[in-house]
Amino acid sequence: MPGPLAGLRVLDLSRVLAGPWCTQILADFGAEVIKVEKPGEGDDTRGWGPPFIANPDGSRGDAAYFLSANRGKWSVEIDMARAEGQQLIRQLAARADVVMENFKVGGLKKYGLDYGSLKAVNPGLIYCSLTGFGQTGPYARRAGYDFMIQGMGGIMSVTGQPDGTPGAEPMKTGVAFADIFAGLYCAIGIQAALFHRERTGEGQHLDVALLDTQVGVLANQALNYLVGGKAPTRLGNAHPNIVPYQTFATRDGHIIMAVANDRQFKEYCAILGLPRLAEDERFRLNRGRVENRAALIPLLVEPMMTRTTAEWVQAFESAAIPCGPINTIDQVFANGQVLARGLRIGLTRDDGVQVPGVANPIVFSETPIHYDKAPPRLGDGTEKVLSEELGLSAEDIARLRKNGVIG
Repeated sequence: MPGPLAGLRVLDLSRVLAGPWCTQILADFGAEVIKVEKPGEGDDTRGWGPPFIANPDGSRGDAAYFLSANRGKWSVEIDMARAEGQQLIRQLAARADVVMENFKVGGLKKYGLDYGSLKAVNPGLIYCSLTGFGQTGPYARRAGYDFMIQGMGGIMSVTGQPDGTPGAEPMKTGVAFADIFAGLYCAIGIQAALFHRERTGEGQHLDVALLDTQVGVLANQALNYLVGGKAPTRLGNAHPNIVPYQTFATRDGHIIMAVANDRQFKEYCAILGLPRLAEDERFRLNRGRVENRAALIPLLVEPMMTRTTAEWVQAFESAAIPCGPINTIDQVFANGQVLARGLRIGLTRDDGVQVPGVANPIVFSETPIHYDKAPPRLGDGTEKVLSEELGLSAEDIARLRKNGVIG
């Protein structure tokens, strides 16, 4: 079966992570994605390694970073700084359903590739602009990068060890949290805009900002402040609203305990050999446990160190108390559940190079995802797209290549 977005054409003018993450999702869902790249250089992330894959001749290939966000696309090398290159991109946009871009505000206007210019040739176009701070506001002209957005958007203020403890400082997440969420919101917004167009025939401009997205996913921590009036602080691996919901040291490592309700806490205390703790009025209800966190947690630390992680997991799972180990990434991909769900995939480029990947986590019952195309070699679709989509002849393509318009 074709994917749910089969027949959709996406022109991807984005690079690095957030924009390509969005268009990779659309490609997974069946859309035809044409990624425009600078001739001879391509997306910056092609060089963001090590590690790198090896080309057939043994030379250094693309970085793993690039491979993580560009599955399912065709790469077309076009120099948008040249008038002929701009015209080629406008022609592709005229045939597209969606344009995705992450240039600075106004950065594409000088090329005639901004929303107003492309809407004139394609009124039904869905045009998604992803920037650091959005199209409006005092910061609109600033460049935005994931790390600084994590800091400005509040997530680092609630991530890391509490003040006064070893290693205490604001901490970013281990992946580009703001970029990934922004890419997801772009994909969601594009699909909503397509549904609106289906009903009305109208295209539209989507304005998505990294900062807006980061603030938007503060979730309960944002509301903890807006309702309570007090800014949340760093709690390490503890939870601001549930106790005990954190990591504990065990005899041979660490375990995550997610004791989310009062029934589970009573069972937890019984298994721990501390049944009276669940009857203590300070701790009987979750509200009390949150208020008396400083008194409760020290009582749990030493008992949790009496068994190994595996022993605790077995004991708590038998009582339906959520818990789990802290896996390294190699352990993740060796995990039986991860293997059963098929989350590790492999694709082959047209030059025979094997490229690993991570499956899209959405499973469709009627329109399953087919991973048919590996992340593209630079320019692997230049001739195909220009000839099949725009009808250019071999002579036209040769002339454009000779003049440096295409790679």
